[in-house]
This record gives sequence, C-alpha cells and structure tokens, in this order.
Amino acid sequence: MRHAMLSPLTDSLHAQRSPIPKSLIFWTIAIALLTSAVCPAEAQRIYSIGSLNTGDSFINAFEGFRERMTELGYRERQNVRYQYYNSRGNEELLRTIAHKLVHDKVDLIVTSSTTATVAAARATQGTPIPIVFLSAGNSQKLFKSFSGSGNNLAGISSASLELTGKRFELLKELAPRTKRIAIPLDPNGVNYKAIVAEVQATAPKFGLGYSEIHVRRVEEMGIVAQSITRKKYDAIYHPPDSLVTEAVEQVVNQAIKEKLPLVTSLLVNVRRGCLATYAADYPELGKQAAALADKIFKGSKPSELPIELPYKLNLVLNLQTAKAIDLKIAKEILLRADQVFE
Repeated sequence: MRHAMLSPLTDSLHAQRSPIPKSLIFWTIAIALLTSAVCPAEAQRIYSIGSLNTGDSFINAFEGFRERMTELGYRERQNVRYQYYNSRGNEELLRTIAHKLVHDKVDLIVTSSTTATVAAARATQGTPIPIVFLSAGNSQKLFKSFSGSGNNLAGISSASLELTGKRFELLKELAPRTKRIAIPLDPNGVNYKAIVAEVQATAPKFGLGYSEIHVRRVEEMGIVAQSITRKKYDAIYHPPDSLVTEAVEQVVNQAIKEKLPLVTSLLVNVRRGCLATYAADYPELGKQAAALADKIFKGSKPSELPIELPYKLNLVLNLQTAKAIDLKIAKEILLRADQVFE
C-alpha cells in the first residue's frame, strides 16, 4: 500500500526531468577550457625593453638593470622581453638601432651613455616611448631641471663631468709632478663642448696644462694614441667620451708603454688597465634605474620623475698597472680606496 502511494510521486519527478543535450555539455566544457587558457595571457602583459649601448664598457650597467628588474618581478619569457644592442662607437649604427627600436614599438628604451640617450631622444620624438638612462655624464644635454625632465626621459646622472676636478686632484696625489696631460677626445662627440669647458675651468686649479688629442673613429685610436709620449706629456686623462671608451685598450697600451699615469672617468676601465678613477659603479646605476622603469610601468610619467644622482661614488685603483709604469701609490691613498685591482 505504501509502495503504491509513493509510485505516482516518483513517476511525476522522473517525468519532470529532461535530458541535457550532449551538444550543450560539449560547448560548456569547451568554453570553460578556453576561458582558463585565455584569461591569464590577457592579464599577464609582456613588456618589451630595448637596450641601446655605445660600447662594451657599458654592458655591466645593463646587467645591473636586468638583475634588479628580475628582483622587482619582471622575468624574461614571462612578463618582459629584452632587445640588447651595442653600436661599439659607430654613430650611424647607433642612429639606425634607435630608429629600429621605435619601429618595433618597444615599451621602454634604456640607455647607458649620454651619446646613446641623445640618439634615443631624437628617434623617439613625437612618440610616447619613455627612455630611462642608466648613466648620463653630461646630463644637462638631456634636460633642464633635476626636479623633472619635462619630456620622455628619466634616469640617473653619473655626475661624470662634475667629477673632473676630483679626478685631477686624484691624479696630482698619485703623480705630484704632473704638469702636462693628454686628453683623447672625439671632437664630434655629444659631450665634447661640455668636456672641454669643464677641463678649461678645472685644470688650472691643479696647475695642469693639457692638449686635446682628437680621434674621430674607433679604428683611428691605435695610430692617434702613438702621439701620446712621455716626452710630451706627464699623464693621460680619459674623459666621458663614448668613442674613446670603446677603444680604451689602445690608450691603456700606450700609457703602459710610455709609463704614463692614466686616469679614467669609468670604473670598469680601471679593470681594463687604466690606473685609477673616482666614479659611480655602473651595475649599481643600472639597479637604481630599474626602480624608475618599474615606476613608469606602474603609471608614473617620466617627465615628472626627479633625475637621480648615484647613491655612492668609488675611488678605484689598479695596482698591476701602477707596477707596470713604475708608480708607487702612497699607503694613505690605498687605505681610502673602495676597490683595488691587483
């Protein structure tokens, strides 16, 4: 009896259920799979960064930049892609690369010298592509105020020109009898006028006379360097000049041959054989600039970001070079050194 009373209700429930079409099940699963595959790709933007360089001496600046970017969460093949280019002192190639990066519509260009930054700035005119310079020896060439560039540039001023006096002071400490110095320079370089103006204002304060040794192509440096002899000069100063930097080994070889102290504007060049410098550490400048790139990607306008100065400057010496030119470095200078290559 009880079974008979329940049967109509059970039958009614079965009757109300309608079978789900197999096609609906298929499309529901397909849409779910497509949604799970597409959404993360749309959410994970891949930033394209072009690195514009003028010589091997600047490679470690970009390495510092990339290292810090990874720490900030930008991982290659996941959410960032790099294009690295090195013109190696070739100005025509530098301009071509700069325009290629603009054509590729990269999200950001990072540069490692004033020369590279000027080329990038010209190429990006009229575009929204921001530029972060990892180092600018002649920062006034790029902007008018340290409070903000007012254009598409942001970055770090290496204060290299402003340190000319400190380097001359260091040279006089290392070789007190120095009176005449040779300065290899590219007369067509973007820093040329600023370098000469700084040297003219600073050299007399340390009792230094100087001669400009002009070089217009990297390939010329070997021949030009031969004119720098001990009969004419007491020392050599290598200023922030991209062309000369690319051929600095030729200058180093001549300096050692003639037993002349060679003070440089770049820390990395002391490792390459120059005697000494007082300068910023380029890998650290790269790391410092990465924080600016991160801010730009998160919405900050490069025009409104303050231009930064290096967190630290370093006194660096090469004792192997000192020995090669028969120069004994005073103990008090060695104790002050931040880094010594032996």
